[in-house]
Amino acid sequence: MRHELLPLAATVVCVWLACCAAGQTADLPALGATSDAHLITVAASSRPLLKYRFDGVPRKPYVAELYSPSGRQVLRDSPQDHKHHHALMLALGAGGIDFWSENEKCGSQRHVRMTSPEITATAAGHAMRFTQELEWTGPGQKDPILSERRTIAASREQDGPATLVTWHSRLQPAAGRADVELSGAHYFGLGVRFVTSMDGTGKFRTDSGQLGEIVRGTERVGPAKWCAYSAPVDGKPVTLALFDSPHNPRHPAPMFTMTAPFAYVSATLNLWKQPLVLKAGAPPLNLRYGIALWDGEVDQQVIERLYAKWVQRDRGS
Repeated sequence: MRHELLPLAATVVCVWLACCAAGQTADLPALGATSDAHLITVAASSRPLLKYRFDGVPRKPYVAELYSPSGRQVLRDSPQDHKHHHALMLALGAGGIDFWSENEKCGSQRHVRMTSPEITATAAGHAMRFTQELEWTGPGQKDPILSERRTIAASREQDGPATLVTWHSRLQPAAGRADVELSGAHYFGLGVRFVTSMDGTGKFRTDSGQLGEIVRGTERVGPAKWCAYSAPVDGKPVTLALFDSPHNPRHPAPMFTMTAPFAYVSATLNLWKQPLVLKAGAPPLNLRYGIALWDGEVDQQVIERLYAKWVQRDRGS
């Protein structure tokens, strides 16, 4: 397949018409996007909201930076202790190949093409959205194992206020493959590595109040509709919550958490205990997750309210 990039000239996208369509011109921040050959930056009212690195990466595209409404950036990319931790990333085992780590035995999520960012409007507001097509390919292989269509949508929500990102990945066996088994360690999934100031200083919460079974050290895995982590950035607290869609397989997600020697959270599919087989000709595996970020240590009611709104909005998308 010929790899290509659809036109992504460095340009700011105006959101005025989308605001009018939603009937909320006064209260919603204007969204814009700029891009170059490797990076898409989304801004709200000219302040950065997220940065997505879609090409020019070691092994996998990822959200490199994510900002709270006040401008605090919470993601850490490729730290020295785990160079393969790329901020906000999706990684699994597929066809017996590890797509999480980054050594000579691991696979790569190869960029194929990217759509230009566009604004979508709903009765609830508007979001900046873009879609990337990827091929998951094993080391030294030309033929891919998996095909992925990944859509990222980002918005600034009034509820909090909060930054809200929806990550939607559609996975299916690549052409010519009858099936692909997904597998991996207990932490494989959509994962978040936090900036250094958030390591060992915060606390995790879930909708049930439970963090699940201890796997090793401070690492736990337990079912949750959402899992939130509150910790300081620049001396002031922020709260990030990872949402699992009710439409995902094995919902509520087995959420992985750890606090030492660094903080990490990921929404998993419990593949370490129950591998999942994708069949050619069957509907794609749809994985939908939300990432919400507030300034401050918000209470459970605030998280629950935005989660419920996200689920309702995601159902209609």
